Amino acid sequence: MDIRNSLKMEWPWQYNFPPFFTIQPNSDTRKKQLEAWCSLILNYHKQKKSYSIDVTEILNSQLCHNKEIDRKLSLDGLYTVLDELCRTGHLEWKDPKTKKQCLVMWRTPEEWGNLIYSWIISKSMTNTVCTFYELTNGEESEGTEFHGLEKWLLLRAIKTLEAQQKAEIMMFDDSEGVKFF
Repeated sequence: MDIRNSLKMEWPWQYNFPPFFTIQPNSDTRKKQLEAWCSLILNYHKQKKSYSIDVTEILNSQLCHNKEIDRKLSLDGLYTVLDELCRTGHLEWKDPKTKKQCLVMWRTPEEWGNLIYSWIISKSMTNTVCTFYELTNGEESEGTEFHGLEKWLLLRAIKTLEAQQKAEIMMFDDSEGVKFF
């Protein structure tokens, strides 16, 4: 399946530029190249609402292999890009020793937390308790960027709000929720 046709996203001009698929030795060029790769990977996962990467799958996908120009990012090149995403807080290895799968966050937990808190303020929902389900799957949150957010990332986002004393995670019955301040 051609992901470029199945996703409604803008592909960067670099995707059709053969040197884009070879990590460049010049530090200034390399920095811009890594920024472009990171942006491409984050935008791709944002469009798919995907929160995980399997290294083998992504390496063999059209994201890393442009058949039209017969260019493919090497495994070492992919690890260089993924390590940069990790450095910027947008990626976390499930097992740092094997580096086969990772969690990808097109927004950092802090950014998600700020987005959720802004929505809570706009809905006048401070001093109320919401279940995690209501936040990510409820009717009220439909149409928000965090609707459908995976629980592990929601929890991290809320923990950033807890650290700022804007929220408190609560357990009740068989459910988890959060009170916003």
